[in-house]
Amino acid sequence: MNKVVNFETVDDYNKFNNHETLHPLVSVIDFSKAHERTGSKMNFNLYCIFLKDVKCGDLKYGRATYDYQQGTLVFVSPGQVVDVENKIDTYQPSGHGLVFHPDLLHGTALGKIISDYNFFSYNTNEALHLSAKEQQLVLDLFSKINYELQQSVDKHSKKLVASNIELFFNYCERFYDRQFITRENVNQGILERFEDLLNTYFSSEKPYSVGLPSVSYCADELHLSANYFGDLIKKETGKTAQEYIQNKIIDVAKEKVFDGGKSISQIAYDLGFKYPQHFNRLFKQRTGMTPNEFRNLN
Repeated sequence: MNKVVNFETVDDYNKFNNHETLHPLVSVIDFSKAHERTGSKMNFNLYCIFLKDVKCGDLKYGRATYDYQQGTLVFVSPGQVVDVENKIDTYQPSGHGLVFHPDLLHGTALGKIISDYNFFSYNTNEALHLSAKEQQLVLDLFSKINYELQQSVDKHSKKLVASNIELFFNYCERFYDRQFITRENVNQGILERFEDLLNTYFSSEKPYSVGLPSVSYCADELHLSANYFGDLIKKETGKTAQEYIQNKIIDVAKEKVFDGGKSISQIAYDLGFKYPQHFNRLFKQRTGMTPNEFRNLN
């Protein structure tokens, strides 16, 4: 069984990478200072952001594998496990990173909104790929944080560090928006597969056995994390993934409602609703009339 390296504190991660601990809750890492090593399975109780300069092994994160190339930014949050699959060949780590303990966020503005940054729940194969200018901006922001860590601690230290981390995350949101746009052809393919998935779903027996299709179910079928999938659909359509699914439900329902051989309750069950009243409520919210009122229009 492979040994798991646990990082409970910033000092743990600093020692792993041959760094001095300047602050117990946050550190900026220059991976070139680390000793050569082989891959390992790592369990994080920390927030970590990696900017890799060179290929350093195939990392496995959940079920997805990503081959790290130059200019890749990856986010890890507490409780996540990263596995470097190549545990035989030695390599010299390179690149930079930011690591901080959740306790750093207590009492800060960032602490209140950290959960809004969905990219911490993206899979590694959904990592952020940066241009040269974007990489330099990331390094500049890391440098500002590191500068503050070099100063004597005063009442402003925590706020300044947290504010710079928040600024960094806000730029990352912009970079992801750019990535969604530049990958428009890929995204369009996912939209088409999403539509096909829903069509196939409602023409199968799955509504009976599974119920209504959820966002997480669709994301899993498309081999994407739920948050990345949701963000992608929102950028492409202006609707949330849940709204998109509900629109499809109503489109299918409208066809079925005109089938006079089935009651509204049976149609609700056919679509995957547990309770017909939930179907009636959604239908009226979306169309402005009940299923029976819609049926009587014909």
